Amino acid sequence: MSTIDWIVLFGTLVSIVAYGVWKTRGTKDMDSYLRGGNDTKWWAIGLSIMATQASAITFLSTPGQAYNDGMGFVQFYFGLPIAMIIIAVFFLPIYYKLKVYTAYEYLETRFDMKTRMLAAFIFLIQRGLGAGITIYAPSIILSSLLGWDLKATNIVIGVMVIIYTVSGGTKAVTQTQKIQMGIMMGGMVLAGIFVITSLPSSVGFGDAMHVAGKMGKLNVVDFTFDLENRYSFWSGLTGAVFLFMSYFGTDQSQVQRYLSGKSLSESRLGLMMNGLLKVPMQFIILFIGAMVFVYYQYNQPPVFFNDTVTEQVYETEYADDFRALEGEYESIFSNKREAIEDLNAAVDSGNETTITNAKTEVNRLQRLSDEIRDEAKTVIEAAVPGAETNDKDYVFMTFVMNVLPIGIVGLLFAVIFSAAMSSTSSELNALGSTTTIDFYKRRVKQDADDLHYLKSSKMFTLAWGILAIIVASTLSLFENLIQAVNLIGSLFYPTVLGIFVVAFFFKSIRSNAVFYAAVISQILIIYIHYLNTQGTAGIFTMGFLWYNALGCIMVVFFSFLIKLIRNK
Repeated sequence: MSTIDWIVLFGTLVSIVAYGVWKTRGTKDMDSYLRGGNDTKWWAIGLSIMATQASAITFLSTPGQAYNDGMGFVQFYFGLPIAMIIIAVFFLPIYYKLKVYTAYEYLETRFDMKTRMLAAFIFLIQRGLGAGITIYAPSIILSSLLGWDLKATNIVIGVMVIIYTVSGGTKAVTQTQKIQMGIMMGGMVLAGIFVITSLPSSVGFGDAMHVAGKMGKLNVVDFTFDLENRYSFWSGLTGAVFLFMSYFGTDQSQVQRYLSGKSLSESRLGLMMNGLLKVPMQFIILFIGAMVFVYYQYNQPPVFFNDTVTEQVYETEYADDFRALEGEYESIFSNKREAIEDLNAAVDSGNETTITNAKTEVNRLQRLSDEIRDEAKTVIEAAVPGAETNDKDYVFMTFVMNVLPIGIVGLLFAVIFSAAMSSTSSELNALGSTTTIDFYKRRVKQDADDLHYLKSSKMFTLAWGILAIIVASTLSLFENLIQAVNLIGSLFYPTVLGIFVVAFFFKSIRSNAVFYAAVISQILIIYIHYLNTQGTAGIFTMGFLWYNALGCIMVVFFSFLIKLIRNK
């Protein structure tokens, strides 16, 4: 990167940290630290909720998802508005009525302490892992692109977040997320504009849309019903609804965002804002990925998008094999570009037969390109044992570094760092709050003063921050970063959601029944996922999004079953 890009990057990051510390100076009581003083307006709540979910993974991985598989991933968010309505109607009033600091306090009121502890403990496990991933995910890519040491990158991101999160708590998180959200969306809109304007002058926006559409990158909705299909219309309206109900309704990192609202109405409006804007936001990010795909139909892409790994291959005995594949890839690209120009001409002519023939030829050449990429990954595996051969998450930032002008590159890197900081700060804030309120205050020291618990919250937040950095330094890359986050959520969220569903809607079920049902369901979900990874799940063969519905239903079912057995 240029000197200007470095100035833009670090100037942005330092400004965010300084702003968070300055805006929350003088926070001296628990209510301000954990609930932000309950003076947050609805639009700030909405931005904070969106920024918490929009981690760096969203901006790194989502465009790559569209580049490889098209825009079908947006279906994952179709159930979000439904989940927001359910939470606003059923969850929020109870939280406000009880004036809770954490969502899990309600469970002790409804059931007993052990059920509260179980839900809080599951949250700490999955969100503790999640905090490590939200640091690690951008670090592994940024360290490769910038030539930084991976652990050093983890530490840089973690320390910046810890400074203002420990200092100002919930209010610091909310205040900084307003700025971070503006940087993130502004940067992505600029990136989208530059993607389109970087196309050849002879290629208009309509031509780009035709190319993306004919090559299967604009297929947004899939109505086929298949449990093994991760992202379809039906999984978005069923499994994803359960996941979003769990995440936004029972995950303290999100609950804490809207518990800081001035009133119940403000919090509800914040949730509705998220429900209405999140789908268009994801659509835009996926569309940018589809346009990056179109850009690389007119400009030679690398056979493998992680240059660091490619350079390592060049230093091995497999260098000649790899360069031979690069030559084949370039030859196919030249033929494909001519075929795409023929496709554009066919579309202009309006002759359906010509269009069909041109489309068939383009997609045939694309399949050949994909086969060469697969062969290149095989060579990489042999040349650099242990190297990650999934390069989806490098596609967008490779485009940024190679194509975008000076200054914008630094801004886009600031977007990634800001996203990592925004989601991680929410997670650390929630982890510190839950540890303090649900464990330390409830079980260890019940009669201390407000100042003691304020200091404890800061210390626990710091401890979780350090642990997140350690976890980030020990992870290995998943198939796709955004899928890794959704997988972890789908393994743990269903059980907690099931407990809350029983609490809200099945008043006859008591504590022991739901507690043991939750334990059984959690074990079964993990076991079913293990069987799916082994290909031996039988009737339970399914994409992991379906775990959210299955796990929640199992908690309700086993709760009723245990209740009946106990009654008999």
